[in-house]
Amino acid sequence: MGTVLLIEDDDRIRLSLAMALEDEGYTAHAVATAEEGLAAQRRQPADTVLVDLMLPGMDGFQCIRELRRDDDVPIVVISARDDTHDIVAGLEAGADDYIVKPVAVKELAARLRALRRRSRVEPQISTITFGELDIRPEAGEVLCGGRPVAVTRTEFRLLCELAGHPGQVMSRQQLLQRVWGYEVGDERLVDVHVGRLRQKIEPDSGNPRHLVTVRGLGYKLRR
Repeated sequence: MGTVLLIEDDDRIRLSLAMALEDEGYTAHAVATAEEGLAAQRRQPADTVLVDLMLPGMDGFQCIRELRRDDDVPIVVISARDDTHDIVAGLEAGADDYIVKPVAVKELAARLRALRRRSRVEPQISTITFGELDIRPEAGEVLCGGRPVAVTRTEFRLLCELAGHPGQVMSRQQLLQRVWGYEVGDERLVDVHVGRLRQKIEPDSGNPRHLVTVRGLGYKLRR
C-alpha cells in the first residue's frame, strides 16, 4: 500500500494512528517533531506525509513549506483546527488535502488511496499550449515563457485536467472528482490550488489571462 510519514506530537494519537495505518496495509514511520520529519523524509522518502499543524518548535505550516522546497510528495494536514483560515493557510503552504481531527481511519485510508491513484497523470498528448504556457503531460513539465515552472503533483494534475478541456467550464465538484478522486469533498481544496497555480503561471494572478473563474459555475483554461 505504500509508506506514510506521520508527523504528530501527541503520543497517543501518533501511536494509535500509526497502528491503524499499519492495519490498513501501510508502512508507517511516526515522529513527534517537524525537524525529525524533515530529516526522515530526506533520509528515506515516504510516499505520503501526514502533518499536524500544532507541533513543538517548527510548526506544521513551516514544515509543509520546507517539504515543498524540493519534494512534490503528497501532503495531508491532520489537525484539530477546523476554521477556514487555518484550512486555507495549510493548503496555501503546500498541502494537498486537510482532515480535521478526530481522524476517522477509514476516511483517511480512502483519501490516501485516492492520492495514490492520482499520483501519476496519464499522458494523452505531448504538449498543450495556451499562449506562453506549455503543458507537457508526458514529461510532467510546465513551461511559462520557455522557463520551467515548479508545480506539485496535485497542481499538475489540476492543470492537465483543465487543459484537456480547453475553454470548457469545469465545476468545483467535477474537479474534486477528477483530480482528487472524491465523490464529495471540500470545494476550498479546488479554490486554493487554483490560486496557487495562478501565482505560478499568470503574469498577474489577480487578473488571470488563462486560468479564469466563471462566476457561479467553476473554472476554465482558455487560450
